[in-house]
Amino acid sequence: MIRVGVDVGGTFTDLVLEQVDTGGRRRVFTHKVSSTIGDQSVGVVRGVVELCAIADVQPGQIDALFHGTTVATNIVIERNGAEVGMITTKGFRDILHMGRHKRPHNFSLQFDVPWQSAPLIKRRNRIVVDERILPPDGRIETRLAEDQVEQAAELFAERGLEAVVIGFLFSFLNNDHELRAAEIVRRVMPGAFICASSEVVNTIREYERFSTAAMNAYIGPRTKRYLDNLKARLREAGVNAYVRIMQSNGGVSTIEQASRNPVGLLLSGPAGGVIGGRWTGEACDQRDIITIDIGGTSADISVIRDGALTIKNPRDTEVAHLPVLVPMIDIDAIGAGGGSIAYVDSGGAFRVGPKSAGAEPGPACYGKGGTQPTVTDAQVVLGRLDPEHFLGGGLAIDPALSEQAIRTHLAEPLGMSVKEAALGVLKIINNNMSLAIASNSVARGIDPRNYSLMAFGGAGPLHGVALGQMIAAKNVISPLHPGITAAMGLLVTEPRYEFTQSSLAILQSAGKAELEAVNAVFDRLQAEAAAQLAADGIPPDRQRFERVAECRYVGQGFELRVAVPHGPFTAGSAQEMARRFFAVHRTEYGHAFEDQAVQMVTLRVIGSSSSDTLALPLLEKGGRRNPSEAALYARPTTFDDGETVQTARFDRMKLRAQDVVVGPAVIVQQNSTTIVPPGYAATVIKLGDLVIARVGQEG
Repeated sequence: MIRVGVDVGGTFTDLVLEQVDTGGRRRVFTHKVSSTIGDQSVGVVRGVVELCAIADVQPGQIDALFHGTTVATNIVIERNGAEVGMITTKGFRDILHMGRHKRPHNFSLQFDVPWQSAPLIKRRNRIVVDERILPPDGRIETRLAEDQVEQAAELFAERGLEAVVIGFLFSFLNNDHELRAAEIVRRVMPGAFICASSEVVNTIREYERFSTAAMNAYIGPRTKRYLDNLKARLREAGVNAYVRIMQSNGGVSTIEQASRNPVGLLLSGPAGGVIGGRWTGEACDQRDIITIDIGGTSADISVIRDGALTIKNPRDTEVAHLPVLVPMIDIDAIGAGGGSIAYVDSGGAFRVGPKSAGAEPGPACYGKGGTQPTVTDAQVVLGRLDPEHFLGGGLAIDPALSEQAIRTHLAEPLGMSVKEAALGVLKIINNNMSLAIASNSVARGIDPRNYSLMAFGGAGPLHGVALGQMIAAKNVISPLHPGITAAMGLLVTEPRYEFTQSSLAILQSAGKAELEAVNAVFDRLQAEAAAQLAADGIPPDRQRFERVAECRYVGQGFELRVAVPHGPFTAGSAQEMARRFFAVHRTEYGHAFEDQAVQMVTLRVIGSSSSDTLALPLLEKGGRRNPSEAALYARPTTFDDGETVQTARFDRMKLRAQDVVVGPAVIVQQNSTTIVPPGYAATVIKLGDLVIARVGQEG
């Protein structure tokens, strides 16, 4: 069997291929190519073909391809999605404009309110129709005016709109009107992207539900075109494997499902990195980890507690300040990466990022026309990146161009030396990242002193120890293939789908009728999850189901996710749910009011299946100290204290288990470079991961 993982970043596309022969012998190959921003599928397919050549296999031999993509996220960030129309209940045309009447920053006069200044759907394209569903049972008060729906669709077709969303009040209680309206619009506009809010996210709160459905329609046409292009290009290259797309919740989905509900892909790219980080942590016997994935454009931060991924609570799931009610791994992204541009602003301040040089033109040292100094240029000037080992020698870099860019744009304007300016770039970017890590750990009651910092992505191990020092992490981990960790994470994921339905009940006082209603909802959601898994070709004996409820104190504004006990939902289950809610609330906020009533608001069934996992061979035991067999040469290198010392280079692929590399040292490999400063030592773990700690504290 041959499986391939492909993760597309803003600068590079990372690939990993695992081959398992009939005798069970496994071989793993990695590769990295420049991302093609105009159409990511071009770089993906080129990378797959080149990786097959490296592994000496044919593209047609690939059995499965797993893909993490930033297409959906980029559409939202760049605001270049589809022109969308909306059909909604009469009187509720401006829900998307009003939101919750809450400003993101209450006391800021300058802060932009994005859902008003740049709405996903223009007001002229929001059309109201007569219909009304009433709570609490979803009875029909006013029947749907089908002629008005048809007229609205004809108007949208005349305007040339690419997508239409149907969002009616209380459709989570009864979605008959939404489904009928969607049917009419599909008949009038057969080529358009059509979705009903209840098909995207079937939950309470009309603004959040409408916003999520609007986002789905906004990114839908371009995302579907990308996935269609990917499928076609893979076929042309001879790849006939089944393709799975990484989702924001840490699972994978089919191309068809991802095309219908692309809103689930908004954190597709970073999610693979967190999955890969957890898998690496298991190999290093570390279950409490702070991950930071530093690529060319951004740094993505997440926390793994006791080996478990953190899923965001509904109040926090947003993209570009717009609420998106889909399950997401808790990841915070900031504009900090190897391509982040350093500059002196109009006030004379020294700044780095968030603007990035990206893949084109890239840092100045790439020689592709970039003249602005970047973080990568600073690393080159300080002697931390060697031209002959950058991407294994696959990408030529020119240190003279880095020096020129830093001198012209930073050193001379600020009256400092090139070395001081380069150190300043790293100090600023590291401070930005350490503050972001603190806001995702310390601010949430997590003590980094008890956690390992895992730094990956192409630039991660260059910054890992410095960041570990700044946050006082227990130690720092550099995975075996840092630049490919997100792609490797794709090969340890599983199919994962979440189906939702709002169903309100007070846990401590739920009666027979409420319990029966909850069980009926769970049964229906599990049947939907089973049907989706079966459509993916997963037999019933491999299907797994998990139940989650979003709960709150009665009258509270937002909910917390709570695991539901197995078996039929009984009065005893409800009491246990209340206890679990108090425990989750105490973890999140430091307190719980156990005498207060708890309300269950939204029910979720998560359908998944166990899948083949990536397995790497154990390294031969070495037990050596600064092994000469792995030593390459020594070169002057400047560290964060400003001292320049002659520093040995080591070939990571020649290190063995239990080898120790004592700093100062630079450990090079094809997809990344790991810095071991003076006073630190890197210990090689059984699969080749490095655990870096202060000398005397290693192990």
